[in-house]
Amino acid sequence: MGGRLSRRPSARLAGVTADPEPPAPATRRWTAIDSAAGGLALDLGLYAAAATFAGITAATSTLTPHRAWGALATAGYLLAALAVAGQFLARHRHAGTPLAGLGARWAVTGFAWATTTLLPLVTQSVQRAAGRTDRAQEEVVVVEHAGTRLAEHGTPYLGHDAIAALPPGEQLLGYTPYQPGMALFGLPRAVADAWWTDARIWFALVTAVVLAAAVATLRTVPGQVAPGRGPAVLRGVQAATVLPVCALTLATGGDDLPVLALCLLALALAAADRPGRAGLAVGAAGALKLFAWPVAVVLVCWAATRRAGLRAALGALGLPVLALLPALLVDRDALVENVLRFPLGHGLVTSPAQSPFPGHLIATALPAGRIVAAALLVATGVAIAARLLRRPPRTAVTTALICGYGLLAAILLMPSTRFGYLLYPIALLIWAPALAGRPALHRPGIRATSATRPAARA
Repeated sequence: MGGRLSRRPSARLAGVTADPEPPAPATRRWTAIDSAAGGLALDLGLYAAAATFAGITAATSTLTPHRAWGALATAGYLLAALAVAGQFLARHRHAGTPLAGLGARWAVTGFAWATTTLLPLVTQSVQRAAGRTDRAQEEVVVVEHAGTRLAEHGTPYLGHDAIAALPPGEQLLGYTPYQPGMALFGLPRAVADAWWTDARIWFALVTAVVLAAAVATLRTVPGQVAPGRGPAVLRGVQAATVLPVCALTLATGGDDLPVLALCLLALALAAADRPGRAGLAVGAAGALKLFAWPVAVVLVCWAATRRAGLRAALGALGLPVLALLPALLVDRDALVENVLRFPLGHGLVTSPAQSPFPGHLIATALPAGRIVAAALLVATGVAIAARLLRRPPRTAVTTALICGYGLLAAILLMPSTRFGYLLYPIALLIWAPALAGRPALHRPGIRATSATRPAARA
């Protein structure tokens, strides 16, 4: 070895940050686009494209809540685009002006979320409380009914016979294809019939609080430039708030946004090297909806590389199990009917989630198409599992990328899916750059291993 530095650094080098790997060409291209004109170019493109999407939705959507959202959101996105255009002019005339800086971009993002999500949401909730039955998607009614059943019977689920006894037009609303924790958002409606007890109001409140906690957590990541308020963090927040697929979903339905926000918080906690708390956050998401379970598995694999796999798994897997126990004890058959049989297509009615993605097209157009689509989905899952076993993610960034691409593949290949589910992979992939801290100490030639990182915290 004679004077040569070992390839396996000792634990005494803890805290030394490794040389970053050269970014991939796609990453360099994204960075160039994202940073053009101090980020304002992509901001302008985002709000302009979103205004176009909202306008088309207002004019052509067959869903009344979507049209109502589009009518208000179009104006909000246009105002945000005009604000960014003003920032462009200010930046051109006065270099370094705060009007075009990061703080001003955060302010425009907040304004855009208020006008394109919160305003339509509150408007539709008030109109619904006044008697308009066409101001909420079906999932809002389902969650509120689940909350009422939870308060009255101890389980959010109706059994097979109870659903069969409903009129045919109401049987779909009798199913609650969510995890038991989702019913908590319907509890306010069980107490009072008012606009503020609309489940979407509580979806929005929880989403805002959790996203704020995620941003605050990123401020603790060592070495971040402008901790917690960097351009990458802003872009990640935009992806979870003002992106049209997220804004539309929260204003008209909303059940996916708290789940997404908790997943983003879990990844932020992973970036801050807190595997125990990351497990609790993703476990809370898993107690709401199955979509968080793949994220939980990947996060546990990440934690295992920190020798904290069990600690993370206690929250990531334990919380969903604890949420299921009361419903299991009260009415096991009702739980199975809603959580397993209906999503798998064996309920009394079929899910209306039929967006024309490859899995759905294969399932409907080919002989034995559902089997083919299911086989492709299973093969994708096996490939991801093999990747996790062979090379488990060692950073929060890699964890987010695996989750994002994995969910994207699953959504595209599922026989029954919704366009709105794309909010999960889009937000996760855009959130990934916000999870990378800058090196606090740089020494050429030292590569990262688990020994070079500080001990994992809870």
